[in-house]
Amino acid sequence: MGDPKKHRKKFSKPGHPWQRERIDEEKALLKQYGLRRKYEIWKTDSMLKKFLNRAKTLIAQRNVQSELEKKQLIERLYSLGLLKKDSRVEDILNLKLKDVLERRLQTLVCRKSMAISMIQARQFITHHFVAIGDKKVTAPSYLVPLNEEPKIKLVKAISIAQPKEHISEAA
Repeated sequence: MGDPKKHRKKFSKPGHPWQRERIDEEKALLKQYGLRRKYEIWKTDSMLKKFLNRAKTLIAQRNVQSELEKKQLIERLYSLGLLKKDSRVEDILNLKLKDVLERRLQTLVCRKSMAISMIQARQFITHHFVAIGDKKVTAPSYLVPLNEEPKIKLVKAISIAQPKEHISEAA
């Protein structure tokens, strides 16, 4: 089991460190979604790979237990907003990294026009200005379930106005 206090990596690094296409894609994702480090992409990608691998094994199996697990996996992904209600297990294989990144709290705060940019949305979340219902959430990477999405709100009154122009006093 190991020491319960020991934190372990929740991602795996890319197999090859220097691939120009992958590096360019990661840079574009970092900029588009306002991420701070590449390991945020790797962590999300690892989570997606777990879902995909589980779906592949369930597709291959044909028994009562696998049917139950298929339903549970589809319900889990539906609650996270990654699949539609009437999806099949094969639809899980079509999920992409951007689908998961779109369900992050940071992205949803920016998409709901509570922040001007992704970076500002991240700042609001880490500074305890965003709550889901009555609970303050301080993790920008929190995957928002569908039932919690309408409950996202700003806690403190924050001015999101653009910077004011300087007025010259030539009166």
